Amino acid sequence: MFHEPSSAAGASGKRLLRRFALASRGHEPLPAARPTSVTGERAALVTAIGQFLQRHDLAVSPENLARAHSIVTAIDQPLASKVHKRECAGQPITQDWLDENAGHDRRKHRQARELDQLARSVESSVTQLGESSRTAQLAVSSYSRELEQQIAEVEATGLCGESVTRLARIARAMLDRTRDMELEMHGREVEARQLRYNLEQARHEAAVDHLTNLPNRRAFEGVFAQERDEARRDGTALCLALCDIDLFKQVNDRHGHETGDRVIRAVGEALDRISDHCHVARHGGEEFALLFRGLDLGAAARELDAARARFSVRHFVDKVSGRPIGAITFSGGIVDAFAYPDLSSALRAADEALYRAKERGRNRVERG
Repeated sequence: MFHEPSSAAGASGKRLLRRFALASRGHEPLPAARPTSVTGERAALVTAIGQFLQRHDLAVSPENLARAHSIVTAIDQPLASKVHKRECAGQPITQDWLDENAGHDRRKHRQARELDQLARSVESSVTQLGESSRTAQLAVSSYSRELEQQIAEVEATGLCGESVTRLARIARAMLDRTRDMELEMHGREVEARQLRYNLEQARHEAAVDHLTNLPNRRAFEGVFAQERDEARRDGTALCLALCDIDLFKQVNDRHGHETGDRVIRAVGEALDRISDHCHVARHGGEEFALLFRGLDLGAAARELDAARARFSVRHFVDKVSGRPIGAITFSGGIVDAFAYPDLSSALRAADEALYRAKERGRNRVERG
């Protein structure tokens, strides 16, 4: 069933500190008293950062301090989510693991941004090539027609003489050359169209998750920006949700990655069938992002929870071994996108709500 958020839930900053400072067992919790000033909040943040580094036996280096800050505050939301899942699974956050994962998403984001810039540059060049080829083709074609007409008029006069004959030969050679140029320009125009098509296909490929055929996180960011602008202009509601498959690691460990991929596809399909006004993307791993346009928070949460309930009664079987996998469930956190200044902060809030759903037993949806 759908559960309302607890009225006693603290501010987002306190929840984040509690989440990442107390995510694993065997360490002392932060003081229960909520900071009542900026100084107190800063002190709590410093304490949480220190606890994170100490808990995982990480060096107190400038780089690790910056990483711990981005994890505790969830500024780097993908990394914070990875750390949270790893801590919940009782797995260590080693220096090697942090070095690898802390830079991975930033590298991918930078590469995607550079690829997008390159694609725009290439697209502009290809467009200019096509336009230039088309213009040149029209000019050569026009010139060819005029030249052919002039040759016909000269030949029609019946004039003789070496000069006239030589002029006619030169004109014929020029006409042949212009026709060759016309064919060449046409070929370049066709090539430019093909290049534009190939570029569009490549950009489409870069925006799709190939396991689920859903948009990927990069594409979702673009959809969010567009939908947010349109919803703000039209005065319609916009809600953002994050969903995560419950106990997914156990599925992979017990039944293999092929079965795990099948489960991810099944959840993606179930979410994609919610409605036409719901955009769904694979946000990474076993996590999905959803955007509900035109539904307020209550209505969007009910639709998401109905999809969760329908999916939770399905039972899966390992196709290779024939062993039953059993029920697969997912949890979700959903927020009003307009309650936050940007996508990053809205995702953090949705992730907090998702974390509450996990804490409260999984297979449920919580509102932020």
